[in-house]
Amino acid sequence: MTTSNDEKTPFFSFPHPMNSSVARVVAGGVVIMSVATILLDQPLITLLILYGFIARVAAGPRISPLAILVTKVIVPTLKLPYRPVAGPPKRFSAGLGVAFSATAAILSLAFGLNGAAYGVLGGLIFAAGLESIFGICVGCYIFGLLIKAGIIPESVCEECANFELRVKRMADQGLRPDGTPLSN
Repeated sequence: MTTSNDEKTPFFSFPHPMNSSVARVVAGGVVIMSVATILLDQPLITLLILYGFIARVAAGPRISPLAILVTKVIVPTLKLPYRPVAGPPKRFSAGLGVAFSATAAILSLAFGLNGAAYGVLGGLIFAAGLESIFGICVGCYIFGLLIKAGIIPESVCEECANFELRVKRMADQGLRPDGTPLSN
């Protein structure tokens, strides 16, 4: 498997933990692109949204133009804090974004059903808006329910099923569960 130049992790992997600040700003970008698609009546933008989600599911922020912009420019410029969160639920959420944006693209570009496509994008705007504005990850919530139902094994994200594991990992790094230093 190929590895990235700046990390010793496989290139086609997803960061765990990942920065919640990055996830929230990326979600804001998804909201902006989705709203632009509808307001400008430009369904081709759904292909850009779809590519971004596929890229993030496949390789985290490495090949997603929006995620690269956010991680390399926006987050450092705004000095947003590093807030570690579990990666697997965020990857699952991006997978749901693939489903929504692919559905919207197919409805609009293959069948000319722009109204239906924009309705699907409305759902994406709602979910991404909750993440961006309030830090509420709908996909993460669904991921947790799927773990509790036994559909996703706890081993996929032991921290998601057992918060004490997260607390211990963060403490070992000198951090509180929200990512702030213990020394403060």
